[in-house]
Amino acid sequence: MIAAMLTAAAVHDPLTRWLLPTDATPRDRYHHLHPLLTADITHAVENGDVDVLDDVTGVAVWHHHTHPDTVPPPRHHFGPDTGRAPVRYAQLQTTVDSYRSAAPHHWLTYLWIHPSLRGIGAARQLLDHRHQRADQEGLPVDTVVTTTGLRDHLTACGYHPDLPLHLPAGPALWPLRRTARPLPAHPAPAG
Repeated sequence: MIAAMLTAAAVHDPLTRWLLPTDATPRDRYHHLHPLLTADITHAVENGDVDVLDDVTGVAVWHHHTHPDTVPPPRHHFGPDTGRAPVRYAQLQTTVDSYRSAAPHHWLTYLWIHPSLRGIGAARQLLDHRHQRADQEGLPVDTVVTTTGLRDHLTACGYHPDLPLHLPAGPALWPLRRTARPLPAHPAPAG
């Protein structure tokens, strides 16, 4: 259900239109993206976290890169009927990997909120829990997003944008980082 929800949102994303053949219909894009997102979400369930609002109107998918032996997300293989997708997917992975740090961090893979709930704090609710964990561990949170709206929202949530990444003949991607915030020191009990 989560993969279906994210896939339905992604079929109109500028990155998806770049990735898949220009003549692909939204239904075609859904058909090709759903297995990729399902594998990525399954990996997050097993090796990261998937946070969902109670009414399933929002989701945040996280991958944790906290140890050198962290299991990386699977690489997706598009079928022969996807035209340029295999080459472009490799270009996308190379571009994102050029930003991804080898140092320990948390990675916000997907953040989606139903349009009717945007602007009322639902996304921040999904983010706050994981931000607290990252702060406790002293680790940054990194992400790369595909829209200026999400970039601007994450900036308002304390992320710092970096220079955009550029895909060959494709849309700009915006890398962002939220540095760990020191937790307030608790005074030692008087003894």
